[in-house]
Amino acid sequence: MKTKRIYLLGSLNCDLTIRAPYMPERGETLKGSEFLITAGGKGANQAYACAALGGKIKMAGAVGRDAFGDMLLNSLHGVGVDTACIRRVEENTGVAMITVIDGDNRIILSEGANAVVNETDVQNLLSEAEKGDIFITQLENPYPVVLYALKTAKERGMITVFNPAPASYGVHEAVAYSDLILPNKKELKLLTDKNDVLEGCEILLQRGAKAVIVTLGESGSLICTKEGKQEIAAVNVGEAIDTTCAGDTYCGALCVKLAEGESLEDAARFASLCSGITVTRRGAQIAVPKREEVAQYLSSRK
Repeated sequence: MKTKRIYLLGSLNCDLTIRAPYMPERGETLKGSEFLITAGGKGANQAYACAALGGKIKMAGAVGRDAFGDMLLNSLHGVGVDTACIRRVEENTGVAMITVIDGDNRIILSEGANAVVNETDVQNLLSEAEKGDIFITQLENPYPVVLYALKTAKERGMITVFNPAPASYGVHEAVAYSDLILPNKKELKLLTDKNDVLEGCEILLQRGAKAVIVTLGESGSLICTKEGKQEIAAVNVGEAIDTTCAGDTYCGALCVKLAEGESLEDAARFASLCSGITVTRRGAQIAVPKREEVAQYLSSRK
């Protein structure tokens, strides 16, 4: 079976990460540690993961004409992402301020150039896409453009993957154009107003999604379709020290295996392993494992 191409519309951010013992109170100055400046953004992270794990991927988005933009493009080039549809614009490159506490993260975004991504970017990205190719998008670009992209990809017969992050109440229409929707538990609740994961998944299926995968952190993930559900165990590779790119790694790894023709269940197991490796490292893209590293880990477990 011919491996499908992956196309991604998404955000690119420079991540400014610092460790802290706790979240400071109002007016409080707190001493942090281990400051990092790294390449990030949900879209760029997922594109990076796809390429690092063996996928053939093209990305559309926007960065500023600044040093942060240079860094982000260089990071993607380093793993072979096709960046021909990433524009350089006058706005500043997007920035994410990330505070890591006990291995968990709190993120504040300044969208910058991500806000000027438009429908023309979508058209340029998908101009050569073929039926059966995979399209991925998230919610760090303007929602009308994200919705237009999902509709356009569906019209071209592509497999659409929607990662509704950061989640918003007003994105219900996008679900109907999603072959696979990939929220975490908090995002699922925001989308459906349901605390129960199975009830939330059922609502998304009723709204038109063909499959739902809910990522549940150390509890693994859950696949839900109209045919039933399947639990996927988390893979404990080592101590979790930073969850910043865990979900993006999962999404990228999943799409690589789907592009190779694997089943949703097998793709999710591979994604769980890749995500498990990522959380043992600091940072976003620099934490994503290469395909060779994953193969070595699997070989060592035999």
